[in-house]
Amino acid sequence: MKSFFSTVALIWRLGSPYFRSEDRWAGRLLLASVVAIELGLVAIDVLINQWNNRFYNALQERNWDSFVYELGYFCVLAAIFIALAVYQLYLNQWLQIRWRRYMTERYLHRWLDNANHYRMQLMGDAADNPDQRIAEDIQRFVDQTLTIGLGLLSSIVTLASFVVILWSLSEQAPLRLFGTNMVIPGYLVWAALVYAIAGTWLTHLIGRPLIRLNFDQQRYEADFRFNLVRVRENSEQIALLEGEPAERGRLLHRFAAVMNNWYAIMTRTKRLTAFTSGYRQISTVFPFIVVSPAYFSGAIQLGGLMQTASAFNSVQTSLSFFVTAYRQIAEWRAVVDRLDGFLTAVETGHRVAETPPVVEVVHEPIGKVALDEVELRLPNGNLLGKADAINVGPREHVLVTGPSGAGKSTLFRAIAGIWPFGSGTVTLPEGARVMVVPQRPYLPIGTLLAAVAYPALPEDFNRSDVHAALVDVGLPDLANRLDEEAHWNRMLSLGEQQRVGIARALLQAPDYLFLDEATASLDEPSEAVLYKLLIERLPRAAIVSIGHRSTLAAFHKRRLELFKEVGHFRVREAAVGPVA
Repeated sequence: MKSFFSTVALIWRLGSPYFRSEDRWAGRLLLASVVAIELGLVAIDVLINQWNNRFYNALQERNWDSFVYELGYFCVLAAIFIALAVYQLYLNQWLQIRWRRYMTERYLHRWLDNANHYRMQLMGDAADNPDQRIAEDIQRFVDQTLTIGLGLLSSIVTLASFVVILWSLSEQAPLRLFGTNMVIPGYLVWAALVYAIAGTWLTHLIGRPLIRLNFDQQRYEADFRFNLVRVRENSEQIALLEGEPAERGRLLHRFAAVMNNWYAIMTRTKRLTAFTSGYRQISTVFPFIVVSPAYFSGAIQLGGLMQTASAFNSVQTSLSFFVTAYRQIAEWRAVVDRLDGFLTAVETGHRVAETPPVVEVVHEPIGKVALDEVELRLPNGNLLGKADAINVGPREHVLVTGPSGAGKSTLFRAIAGIWPFGSGTVTLPEGARVMVVPQRPYLPIGTLLAAVAYPALPEDFNRSDVHAALVDVGLPDLANRLDEEAHWNRMLSLGEQQRVGIARALLQAPDYLFLDEATASLDEPSEAVLYKLLIERLPRAAIVSIGHRSTLAAFHKRRLELFKEVGHFRVREAAVGPVA
């Protein structure tokens, strides 16, 4: 029961926000309609159960008029049933897509909000494969929640409806054993109850491991697919290193996990299917076995026998809901656990950024970027570096140097507000536009115009300005391909990608431009041309660069150096000159 209530709490946590959202009235109306139709379908089942008595009695009595009437009555019920079933499916699917849209938007917002996706990766990304959880698990959750929920509702209402019928039929068809009538009130109900409880208990005993197996299967499938995507994304590097055998072995190793877990699912499913199939087959004849003595003794007619068997089967099926739906419930529970784990990881990522001590980024009208008592730590808490009383004013050109691994890029991440691990304050001028250009720019799949404009929209810039920016950074051939769609990270060399990153900076015209080895893949003359271009086109911008080349000193008037202290690095002012 503890596990049951915890599962219900998880489902409520995941599903209920939609029915309190801006789309709540549409969602509630659709859900109410689907539920009302389900109740209507149960009512038709009750009417068909009563029809069974009259129809089979007409057959037994060879009453032609009654036979024809009952056929017409059945056709009317069947037509209503079909119409209700069709519209229930239609409204169910309508509710599914609206519910899924809300959950997808909510999860994407929480995942991508304030660089939370990046922090989750730094913290180990306990929620593996967020792409699968958003794209597949949400769809499965919505679909299976409605399917299982409606199935459970139908079973409860059917049970309540047919228990009364079956109880009264128990009086009309008394239990007869060894030629003697035995008075057991509602014995048909008790027989169905005992049969269903025994079946449910055995089904849970056999099928319980499927919950964990299905959880693992989804994880292994996602890991395998993710690594296939990684091979595709890094095909050039793999080909240059002749790494195909290593990648093949790595992929087959991950697929082996998929196969081994699948074999375990097969074995457990075989046992569960063997039991549930036998259970269903016995269910077909069990009511006839229980009621047949009363029929052969003449206590009831054929119609009464068929009605009793139908009512018994409805009660037994309702009570056996968990037997027939166990495998689907196991898959659903795995999806619930995965979504709950993802939501928990997302919330943990937000708490890390909001719970002191953190590197706090504030905006104040001070006219400079200032770092005060900043301590940068790794996600595991180890101290990486310190920066105190460091300022960068408007229009300053500052070079940041230091050995590899000293934390130069992490310093930029803290200034950008995506590295909360540590303490201290980063103050940014109020209203100032800050832009960080990494060593490998991100280029979204789509048109070149959209890739250059990113993260702004293509329509935010004049096409002539984008064309001119590409020409100015040394990409005249690309300037005429703005409407071409491609995977630009694969199409362009790293040097060309870095030129696109500089073109973005020209278009965005930030007040503070941070270049994290943003020209390291270019030769020194090309790098010099781009720096001269930035200084000329962005005269009001402060430019802060990370770099190792001595030639960069010519384009900067200040230098900040990260030097080694005991166990960490510290930032200090240094003379502008050859870069170590």
